[in-house]
Amino acid sequence: MDHAADAHRTDLMTITRHVLNEQSRNPESRGDFTILLSHIVLGCKFVASAVNKAGLAQLIGLAGETNVQGEEQKKLDVLSNEVFVKALVSSGRTCVLVSEEDEEATFVDPKLRGRYCVCFDPLDGSSNIDCGVSIGTIFGIYIIKDKDNVTLEDVLQPGKNMLAAGYCMYGSSCTLVLSTGTGVNGFTLDPSLGEFILTHPDIKIPKKGKIYSVNEGNAKNWDAPVAKFVEKCKYPKDGSPPRSLRYIGSMVADVHRTLLYGGVFLYPADEKNPNGKLRILYEVFPMSFLMEQAGGQSFTGKERALDLIPTKIHDRSPIFLGSYDDVEEIKALYAEQAKSSSASS
Repeated sequence: MDHAADAHRTDLMTITRHVLNEQSRNPESRGDFTILLSHIVLGCKFVASAVNKAGLAQLIGLAGETNVQGEEQKKLDVLSNEVFVKALVSSGRTCVLVSEEDEEATFVDPKLRGRYCVCFDPLDGSSNIDCGVSIGTIFGIYIIKDKDNVTLEDVLQPGKNMLAAGYCMYGSSCTLVLSTGTGVNGFTLDPSLGEFILTHPDIKIPKKGKIYSVNEGNAKNWDAPVAKFVEKCKYPKDGSPPRSLRYIGSMVADVHRTLLYGGVFLYPADEKNPNGKLRILYEVFPMSFLMEQAGGQSFTGKERALDLIPTKIHDRSPIFLGSYDDVEEIKALYAEQAKSSSASS
């Protein structure tokens, strides 16, 4: 990479320019989606700045309240949530918002309503703030048929209906990964310009990876297919080298690595969490959408993740996502188990 040449590049593809280019390919679009996205990007920039200053500004202490998931809220969680709610409402393009931090969905004042629903986790992995591990924002966008009569039912759609999804990772650099349904692109925040620049065009996940990512501390509670798969990763019987284990414990960082390097990320159900731990609307769906758009797969242990229909806004699901062949292997193990249990019954 020629950094000297890069420093003098003048033809920069910013995220706004990229989205406007996409918009020009759809003559019927009115620019609403572009406006909505620019508000999400603004929220990400604000949170990136707050995350960088968290230690100095005493933003990492507990805020003293507990969110709907029973996790003690950190000040940064609260701040990030407020930033995104305000940015999305003020865009005038949303009618309903679902946040990981809020028990109920937020229905936008009818005077400010637009036709989009945004489901988001304002600060995923926030328990890692204190130790400097990457954290991020995850979001998914749906279109709502009747913005004036929107109900909770309109939010509880399968992930395959999603219009766009993305995440912004606050780490050694600030990276925003986005898909509007025509592939996946990655943008990196240039702090000197205050702009997200296209650095990872048309991301494609390798068909097979050498990494598996799972919290092995839960191994004693796993079902047979998961235990078998992890055993196979560590002790392959076909003469191939064992796979590397990489687990950060921050979904955005783990999925980002999986997307770029290949492999598989799994958060299975276990005896303690029979429905898995990750939330469907703002963790499972957006990440599954991105994986499929990049040529990978996403599976719940029973079905394609994007076919799930949640019944409540904070519903959870097991998840296996990543390289196509790796997820195929997990699907085969679950199919084998289903076959043997139906044969024995």
